[in-house]
Amino acid sequence: MLRSVKVSDYMNSEPVTFHPETALFEAIEYFQRFRVSGAPVVDHSGQLVGLLSEADCLRAILEDTYYEVEHGGKVGDVMTTDVQSVRLDTDIIEVAKIFIHQGRRRLPVVADGLLVGLISRNDILRAIYDFSDTRKA
Repeated sequence: MLRSVKVSDYMNSEPVTFHPETALFEAIEYFQRFRVSGAPVVDHSGQLVGLLSEADCLRAILEDTYYEVEHGGKVGDVMTTDVQSVRLDTDIIEVAKIFIHQGRRRLPVVADGLLVGLISRNDILRAIYDFSDTRKA
């Protein structure tokens, strides 16, 4: 049953996003405010150019502390640029396998190179719950 469920059915179509020139501490503020642990980075045309995670932020701040330089910088300086993404028509089971076997927490969803959403572990769990027999009992 879940094989017929697509990413487009459960993704967040309006995720928090950043631009490469966004200040790092502004991104951290958004993580706190919106209670997210990572977000896609897009250029001004909406093309996916990276992913920023809490780990990226921590790594940058710890490195700045180690070298005794002022904390700061831009999202584009610390984001992960080698980003795996999925399409709207990818089935939920395939995404779950990626999460399990590659340790990912979220994946950007793209169409023609443009970001159209974000799918997370929690979204997959929501799909599983929606289709579970336990819920119907």
